[in-house]
Amino acid sequence: MGRRGLRENIFKLLFMSEFHQPEELEHQVGVYLGEMESLEEQDADYMQKKYESIREHILEIDSMLNEISRGWKTSRMSRVDLNILRLAVYEIYHDEDVPEKVAANEAVEIAKKYGGEESASFINGLLGKVIRTRGEQHS
Repeated sequence: MGRRGLRENIFKLLFMSEFHQPEELEHQVGVYLGEMESLEEQDADYMQKKYESIREHILEIDSMLNEISRGWKTSRMSRVDLNILRLAVYEIYHDEDVPEKVAANEAVEIAKKYGGEESASFINGLLGKVIRTRGEQHS
């Protein structure tokens, strides 16, 4: 499976987790991955590890999004947009294999496919701020 497919499935896992109790998540992830036809073990492992790592960083990511966004706290964002942002912010800050601009561009593409009319521009703008903020922190 290509990187975009992996990303989309990780987004779907994050979105799905919004609708289950924490104690159900491990089982639900197993069911989701188990139902994917011809899924290679390495892809399943990659998705599960990245999903779990994002979940471990959710409070930090949401806090960062709340600081950067003006008038759009995470509690007001659509669940689709929020989980696309969580994935992208995680990649920007914690995944050295993914360049910042790739993380942002991929998030915009996922938003075009799964989000609302304004999702892509909202996500693009917010991730631009995330990237600029990160650059200021590293200078």
